[in-house]
Amino acid sequence: MIRRAFTLVELLVVIGIIALLIGILLPALSVARQQSISLQCLSNLRQLALAATNYVNLYKGTYPIAYYGDYQAPISYSYCWDFTTETNLTTGTVTVVPGLLWQGYASAAVQQCPSYQGPSDTVADPYTGYNYNTSYIGHGQYESDPIPMKMSQVRAPSKCALFGDGQYYAGADKFMRAPLPNPGDLNFTARSAGTQGFRHRGATNVAFCDGHAETLGQRFTNAIPTTEIALIGPGTGFLSADNSLYQPNP
Repeated sequence: MIRRAFTLVELLVVIGIIALLIGILLPALSVARQQSISLQCLSNLRQLALAATNYVNLYKGTYPIAYYGDYQAPISYSYCWDFTTETNLTTGTVTVVPGLLWQGYASAAVQQCPSYQGPSDTVADPYTGYNYNTSYIGHGQYESDPIPMKMSQVRAPSKCALFGDGQYYAGADKFMRAPLPNPGDLNFTARSAGTQGFRHRGATNVAFCDGHAETLGQRFTNAIPTTEIALIGPGTGFLSADNSLYQPNP
């Protein structure tokens, strides 16, 4: 029996079909990969929200403060919700430990957003990508109101952002800012440095005070003084046109 070999035309047709199938499948695979990354990010944010609830239960119903500093010679302490940095001013040795949210114990790797590739703005921090609602919830040492909020003061926990994809024009940011001035952070003027990163196929992930996390697709960039609008980086912005998704009592 004579075996008939493929002709050149037939081989070209087969190669063309394979190339067509690859062209169809690759975008679908890319979308699936991006969805998987976003789901991992949402899981991380839920864990942050759970850690905040555990903290509240241990500390008389109060959320962790976003940041404050202390000095006990020769150590300078920079306490933050995510990481605490201890600097020995005599030797220059810098030590980083899990921050206030984790009470110094938990693994901090959950604080790395899988879709954020840049370094932390705080050089010593090993992980980055998320920020904490500093305007209304965490406050901090140099805020207009330095005292963190109590969970009982949050009247609409399912609508009040707690953690999110932090990003601004110069990289990551760990302190989430509402777009408009408010009593908690009147001392803070550079609101473009407290925006969210819309890096999940044009959307951003947020964990709310009730513990749930979701993806929001609408980016707001025009809710701050005009001098700040030009500083909002590409792919970054606010969660709402006003402070409604940041404040505990919208």
